Parts: sequence; structure tokens; C-alpha cells
Amino acid sequence: QGQFVESGGGLVQPGGSLRLSCTASGLTFSGSTVAWFRQASGKERSFVGSINASGGGIVYVDSVKGRFTISRDNAKNTVYLQMNTLKPEDTAVFSCAVDLNSSGNWYYWGQGTQVTVSS
Repeated sequence: QGQFVESGGGLVQPGGSLRLSCTASGLTFSGSTVAWFRQASGKERSFVGSINASGGGIVYVDSVKGRFTISRDNAKNTVYLQMNTLKPEDTAVFSCAVDLNSSGNWYYWGQGTQVTVSS
């Protein structure tokens, strides 16, 4: 068993930037795809983007393309989400998870980190 710990959230004005980190403990995910999700208050959790093991395969939802960038540092067991040009509708708890064994299912969800975009 293992877990992820997300950090880097906070309060930012519209148009601002934040960098989130997702660090794994108790496991290594260097050979697996890792994804970011977000859940706004009262809403369903939704997919934000993912990055494969090598870092060469990255997927984003349309609403964040051109604004968010996913990267990973396998030596640090960490995946990052650089968020630029933030909008109020980005406000949510951001979490990460890993697709173990290419199962198509997500595991080892972290507690999440709150991102609030407001004037």
C-alpha cells in the first residue's frame, strides 16, 4: 500500500498561477500513468489531465489546454501540475491518482489540495 500527498494549493487571483505537487510515499509510480482530478464543491470529480510513465504521453481536458502543464520527476517520485491563467471556474480540490498495471482504474488517491481562484 502507498499514498499520494498533494501540495501547492492556495488562494490566487484570476489570471494568476500555481504549481501543484503530487508526491508518492510507500510506492513508486515511475512505470505508471498518473492523473490529476478536481472536484468543485457540490460537483462530481472530473478528470484534468494525465501523464504516462515516460512523460511523453500527456492528455488534458479541453478546458485547461494551453493553461495547465503536467510534468513528472520520477527520481523524486513526484508529478506536477503547473496552472497558469487561472479562472474562477478552476476553483476545486485537486487530487492525484495512479493507474496501476494499466488497469484503467485509479488508485491511491491523496487528500487533495484546495485551489481557490477569486478576486
